[in-house]
Amino acid sequence: MTFHDWIFSIYPDGSNIDGAWGPLHIITLVLVIGVIVGLSFLKNKSEKVKRGTIIAISALIFVFEISRRIIGFSRDIEFESYIILRTLLPRPWCAISCWCMIIAPIVNKRFFYNYTAIIGILCTLVFFAYPSVGFNHKYILFEDLYSISTHSLLLTGSISLITLRFTDFKYKGIWKECICLAVTFAYAFIEIFVLKIDLDPLYFMPDNEVQEILGTSYPLYLVIYISFLTVFFNAYYLIKGLIDKRKHKA
Repeated sequence: MTFHDWIFSIYPDGSNIDGAWGPLHIITLVLVIGVIVGLSFLKNKSEKVKRGTIIAISALIFVFEISRRIIGFSRDIEFESYIILRTLLPRPWCAISCWCMIIAPIVNKRFFYNYTAIIGILCTLVFFAYPSVGFNHKYILFEDLYSISTHSLLLTGSISLITLRFTDFKYKGIWKECICLAVTFAYAFIEIFVLKIDLDPLYFMPDNEVQEILGTSYPLYLVIYISFLTVFFNAYYLIKGLIDKRKHKA
């Protein structure tokens, strides 16, 4: 295999495999958990050290995101507006979460750290529970390295936002995170119906992959989808409220 084939992810015939929960998948998870635990010991360090850690994680994700776009524009393709937008803009929710992680230290607001942590953990938990990319080839080419690395960094960064105390989940300020969520869904609708660069970036359209896995009708799937998001988002605020209440009693 040449470097050209590796960088442009040109897979040889017969390279597709089902690598979910295979050795590479498990080793990656173990390493990510180890790094997360290790970074959690920085919680009592100075703000400069903790912020530097988050910036370093965000910078690494940024390098992968920019590299992927440079490679995408280096392909022998016709540069039509559709292709340019599809290559340039973050499309699925995981990519949107990565860019939230990139700009979180720049925004440097508690509500945005909250939102970034929530959606980052949501997307990466789904990815590592049922990875449809990254672990599905015999050979780890750039696209696989990109998928595995960005999801690993995103999970590490999202949880580190919580363990290093950049987040503060309180119901009195949840409206700001709700606005962020609404903007994300508005962006998804623009992707689908205006720009037409992705069919279903947030997995809420009919006959998507998750619906097929669950084997439900679309109306029931929407009920499950909305219920899951509601419970998942609220869990952070409920748990934080219980912890604060227990501390107050102590």
